[in-house]
Amino acid sequence: MRTTFFHKTKSSKVFKNQLLAWAQQFEDVVWLDSNNYEQNYSNYDAVMAVDAFTSIKTDFYNGFEKLKEYQTLVNDWVFGYLTYDLKNDVEALSSNKFDGLEFPDLYFFQPKKLFFFKDSHVEIQYLKGVEDEWEDDLKNIRHCENKGRGNLQNESNNIKIKLRIHKDEYFEKINNMLAHIHRGDIYEANFCQEFYAEDTVINPLETYNKLNAISNPPFATFLKCNDKYLLSASPERYLKKDGGTVISQPIKGTAKRSDDFEEDNLLKNDLLKDEKERSENIMIVDLVRNDLSKTAIKGSVEVEELCKIYTFDQVHQMISTVTSKIEKTTHPVDVIKSTFPMGSMTGAPKISAMKIIEDLEETKRGLYSGAVGYFSPIGDFDFNVVIRSILYNETKKYVSYSVGGAITSKSNPLQEYEECLVKAKAMRTVLEH
Repeated sequence: MRTTFFHKTKSSKVFKNQLLAWAQQFEDVVWLDSNNYEQNYSNYDAVMAVDAFTSIKTDFYNGFEKLKEYQTLVNDWVFGYLTYDLKNDVEALSSNKFDGLEFPDLYFFQPKKLFFFKDSHVEIQYLKGVEDEWEDDLKNIRHCENKGRGNLQNESNNIKIKLRIHKDEYFEKINNMLAHIHRGDIYEANFCQEFYAEDTVINPLETYNKLNAISNPPFATFLKCNDKYLLSASPERYLKKDGGTVISQPIKGTAKRSDDFEEDNLLKNDLLKDEKERSENIMIVDLVRNDLSKTAIKGSVEVEELCKIYTFDQVHQMISTVTSKIEKTTHPVDVIKSTFPMGSMTGAPKISAMKIIEDLEETKRGLYSGAVGYFSPIGDFDFNVVIRSILYNETKKYVSYSVGGAITSKSNPLQEYEECLVKAKAMRTVLEH
């Protein structure tokens, strides 16, 4: 079905930049980059999928069933995304908030052309029918060196970021959520707010390159779906299937970085010992264990790491790793459906938390707090969590980024607000210079 070629690069970094610039000609692009971040469970350093041969685009209604049918039928590499609003397919929920971005609820495509990076080697897989294009493509890719790397200036420097929820209203909403917690409706919920700019034109590739350079995250994504773009510096893996093993790595707990080595270590240790952050993380670990147990072989769910601190360029994060084993007969899409949306972006109990989130948030989340990733021909998959991301609808000239935090009984509205600003810093810096 695919013809495989191998290419050795003198510099992976240069070739990545060239490839990204070359990919801009296509309507369908998914670029996933680990930025060589040291991590367990990594298959590739980076992957590029371009040019749809077949695709599926649908709203949430029966979304997972349609994806299951498509993925089974194609039986090849498929790349794409799941929006947060697929929750409405899994549970009796709805999403009626304002949506400035208008991403379809679910989108996957079978790429004609694929590039897998590992060290200095690139494995290139082309579908039969286009395999004779690879040598010309390689020449064209090499000529793309300077595009998108230019002086990294957005076409419009006067981007005016607006807040969908102002500070006083944010405090009011957090207090409302705390009332739900004290009443026993929920233990924890992730509350998100949107920052946006209207009538704004950005250069998606330049914006992505800048965001990625600031953050260097392990789950960076450049996604293009016609006129809609996701530019993501996500540090979080949602779910991965590797043979019979399923891995989830929820993040709960954030601390800022310092340029001063001693102060930075102090911030890291404070996060490790922070009772509120640990309790947030442990609640979500329980939720993830419960979600994974729905498809797991009995007794196979394990917590491999609990509340481990990982350091990134912008922040320190508290991450746990939960794994399970599944039967060969379990369909990969069923594993995702039974754990979606991810616990770190919802709360506990999950359904109650999602109802309260829908009631209190001002915008439809859409692709934010959804997931981007791929299925392999043998049914393995890997998906990130869409956070620390800029979303862009080119036709509507609408730019958006959202940030959120977990609210528990110990939450202080002002501290939660300040944590949101820490998380928003990289996106704001990139857009507003």
